[in-house]
Amino acid sequence: MLAFRTRYLTVVLEDIYKPHNASAVLRTADCFGIQDVHVIEKSSSYKINPYVTRGAAQWIDLHKYADSSQSAVASCFSSLRGKGYQIYATSPNSGSVSIRDFFPRQKTALVFGNEHEGVSDEVVREADGLIHIPMFGFTESFNISVTASLFLYDFLGKIRHDLPEGFFLGDSEKQELRFRWYQEIVKNAHIHRKKFFGDG
Repeated sequence: MLAFRTRYLTVVLEDIYKPHNASAVLRTADCFGIQDVHVIEKSSSYKINPYVTRGAAQWIDLHKYADSSQSAVASCFSSLRGKGYQIYATSPNSGSVSIRDFFPRQKTALVFGNEHEGVSDEVVREADGLIHIPMFGFTESFNISVTASLFLYDFLGKIRHDLPEGFFLGDSEKQELRFRWYQEIVKNAHIHRKKFFGDG
């Protein structure tokens, strides 16, 4: 599992109203080996639904952003860009690129909006670009967890045919993550940590 973990792609959820939808995306991200999920909280605060995540939440890194001196969107995007991500928001707006025509040639963060309004105007304005899945029916969008699944499956399929350098986690990242996972698995892990490493 650890050998296939990646931070090359990451998922951003903006102000999701229904916790079970966000939890389903967390489960999807874990299934595809995505290590980080970012949650922008505005009017809605996210709480993990364990019945939906089925334990996935303990294996990924969840990052939350709330409005403070700057907007939650600005905080999230600043953090992502500081780590080298380009940011693409999922939106059918004019100028949006079809998923069929997009190849993630660098670290990419995918932003998914809430169930009723999609991504906010701020996200559309501040993102590096917009991307969408073509629709051929009367409805304009899939459920958010379905949308995330389709995007991640498509992107990872494209990337794995020509893996970029640094796609998988580095050795130090794997070592740190391995220990954290052991802590989730081993009962009284803090006792073993103190015994072997001499700290708390």
